[in-house]
Amino acid sequence: MTPQTSLSGRAWAELLLLSLLWGGSFLAIRIALDEVGFLTSVAHRVFWAALVLWLVVLAMRLPVPRAPRVWGAFLVMGLLNNALPFGLMAWGQLTIESGLTSILNAATAVFGVLLAALFFRDERLTPRRALGLSLGFLGVATAIGLQSLLAFDPRSLAQLAVLAGTISYAFASVWARWALGGLAPQVAAAGMLTGSTLIILPIAVLYEGAPSLALQTDTLLAIAYYALAATALAYLLYYRVLAMAGSGNLLLCTLIIPPVAILLGALVRGETLPPQAFIGFAVLALGLLILDGRLLRRRS
Repeated sequence: MTPQTSLSGRAWAELLLLSLLWGGSFLAIRIALDEVGFLTSVAHRVFWAALVLWLVVLAMRLPVPRAPRVWGAFLVMGLLNNALPFGLMAWGQLTIESGLTSILNAATAVFGVLLAALFFRDERLTPRRALGLSLGFLGVATAIGLQSLLAFDPRSLAQLAVLAGTISYAFASVWARWALGGLAPQVAAAGMLTGSTLIILPIAVLYEGAPSLALQTDTLLAIAYYALAATALAYLLYYRVLAMAGSGNLLLCTLIIPPVAILLGALVRGETLPPQAFIGFAVLALGLLILDGRLLRRRS
């Protein structure tokens, strides 16, 4: 894990920009889903982002791995970190609000801590982390609602699909630590997105037909935003902030993204969320801050 450092003014600015980019992606994806299938939306996202990142790799003259083992790792990473979660969340957004999707997406950090404790000896579950995990799961359950957990209607299934996507993200973080260490982050991101393109594009063509660019202007702009800005640029920005501020401070993105997505969904699409969603996010945010240790450090 990258050591946490204090946030400089530049790190704060780039962290906020990253949060805004990712927060806006939920609205952009929902706009695109009005015209393209959810599999096609993912294919557009990973293909164009991979293309941009390979151009960055070439411009930086970074070495491109040739070992079959590394490319196999890229395929697995592309499945766990892109193809599965992007697909599950896009499918979920066909039924639930983009703001609620972003709230449930925040549970990625909770599942990540749990899986790290299960797979790595140096990530043991301390009492503080156990408390943070408990609050995180309580927040997710509150946001979904007890009635949704008991009734398997389209809305509850959509919420469970989004949660499954967050679990896939968590497994991806475990896999990355095992299999992708030592690679330049730009190369790892480009290879991962290439792997996800190889997985999702044939499936999208099989079930939804060949992707087309003969689309409405707002759809094209939405795809350009979430593929180029919220994926390619966001990955590059993510690694800059990670290097400047550490992984602990990056957790702040998780707390900033949902308010951005909720506000944009309300302003552009008139989305409204039930009170339980806001209560659940508040409990989840408290759990994330406890996991991070920020609250306890300030009390000390």
